[in-house]
Amino acid sequence: MALRFYRRVQLFPGVRVNLSRSGPSLSVGVRGAHVTVGRRGVTRTIGIPGSGIFWTSRTGTQTGVHSAADARPASASAVVLAIAIVVVALVVIVVLVGG
Repeated sequence: MALRFYRRVQLFPGVRVNLSRSGPSLSVGVRGAHVTVGRRGVTRTIGIPGSGIFWTSRTGTQTGVHSAADARPASASAVVLAIAIVVVALVVIVVLVGG
């Protein structure tokens, strides 16, 4: 049996820090759509809440047995895009909460 550790801390609505043994990550978004930036790259997830139907796309280093042998780290443009998405999501959250 392996020891596992995972903790999710909500900084404010729509922004969470995820802590685990494999490293920290930052998730930004609302129920049904979020972007996560972490050690393994950028993950975008869109789904229909409550249905179990979702789509996930990852940019960066892939993990697992079935990963491509030439998996590359996230490119600078992918990281810039992820940061831009996070900033836009934060602005939207601030406008919705503050207004």
